Amino acid sequence: MILQEFHMFENLSDKIMTSLKKVRGQHKISEANIEEVIKEIRLSLLEADVNFKVVKTFIDKVKEKALGQDVLTNVNPGQMFVKIVHDELVNVLGGGAVDINVRENPSVIFLVGLQGAGKTTSAAKLSLYIRQKLNKKPGLVPADIYRPAAIDQLQVLGKQNNIPTFPTQVGMKPEEILEKAKQWARDNMVEVVIVDTAGRLQIDEDLMGELGRLKEIWTPQEILLVADAMLGQQSVNVAEGFHKRLNLTGLVLTKVDGDARGGAALSIREVTGIPIKFLGIGEKVTALEVFHPDRLAGRILDMGDVLSLVEKAQEVIDEKSARDSAKKLMKNEFTLEDFLTQIQQLKKMGGFESILKFLPGMGELSKQLKNMTPPDAEMKKIEAIIRSMTYQERHNHKILNASRRQRIAKGSGTQVQDVNKLIKQFEDAKKMMGGMMKMGMGRGGMKFPF
Repeated sequence: MILQEFHMFENLSDKIMTSLKKVRGQHKISEANIEEVIKEIRLSLLEADVNFKVVKTFIDKVKEKALGQDVLTNVNPGQMFVKIVHDELVNVLGGGAVDINVRENPSVIFLVGLQGAGKTTSAAKLSLYIRQKLNKKPGLVPADIYRPAAIDQLQVLGKQNNIPTFPTQVGMKPEEILEKAKQWARDNMVEVVIVDTAGRLQIDEDLMGELGRLKEIWTPQEILLVADAMLGQQSVNVAEGFHKRLNLTGLVLTKVDGDARGGAALSIREVTGIPIKFLGIGEKVTALEVFHPDRLAGRILDMGDVLSLVEKAQEVIDEKSARDSAKKLMKNEFTLEDFLTQIQQLKKMGGFESILKFLPGMGELSKQLKNMTPPDAEMKKIEAIIRSMTYQERHNHKILNASRRQRIAKGSGTQVQDVNKLIKQFEDAKKMMGGMMKMGMGRGGMKFPF
């Protein structure tokens, strides 16, 4: 899965971090020195479209904990206050990740929601997650007969990703589709059935009646509401409406990579009591993340999210290739060809700038880097230079004399000094990494491209 930037939380993060700076450096937490900060955080949350009742509860709890808190040994008051805000953010977001229930065989999952929320795409994303992460065989059932394109879309996504898809025909009723899908699931040995139900432009009696009948035909283990995060407070109201009639078991929040204000994610769990189980973070079928409240709180407070970074690195970085690179560094045989491979793996993870956002304190640093050449643009230049080299040059940079460097610069659209700079950086990095490997840091094999 490719790292995604959470645009919708960036403004909120900036504002809260600016407020929290005012507490740092204080000798103790007192009502006087946190009052202004509390007001600013309250305003930041309201501007982010967080439900006003949720904001009031959150602020009251932060204040209560901050004023009644003995500062821990070796932790300054500013750090303690950040921890209190972090812990309360985690509580508002649900406390911890909630697993999807696929213990039955077959397990049935209904995806419900309004039109345009992304149900059909989410069905394909979820099926891929179930196959790759839970090692179960998923199957898709198109049951949205009112939007013929939805049936075609799901069948195409199923075919593209080699996921069995029930052959829904025009003219079939949703109840008939679900009844026939039972035998189809048995015949195809499907372990998890994902039903893409019909949506409407708004919650209405017909929609709820149909979903109620489908529940009676095949009892689902999960009823997941697919809600558009861009709708803010409206998505909270939609969740409440569906939950009242269907007893939802979880939420899939889509379009989290957009520029909305983020209030839905911070409100929906607290207001409805329904856990957010997944985040849709892009158009690609792999762009689905398990929702971890603590990790999102860390991102909002610029505390990083190293666990997600490690997981994503493991998904895209080939273990054998990493071990080979480590051995080559140990033997001083690491080449520019190997370096190019490392850059390509870095790109699969979303690029250097995207990775920075997952490291503690890097949100602030990335702002300072805005006036400099972006790291990913620099990487692109390096890639162009290496690709302009011959096979022999990539495997032995020592042969790069002045004329060869001129040719490479011309072929890559760069200057000779850029080529010289790359070679110098490569040699320095190789020397440094080789030394680290010999000191024992590489015994388990390299896990990240450097």
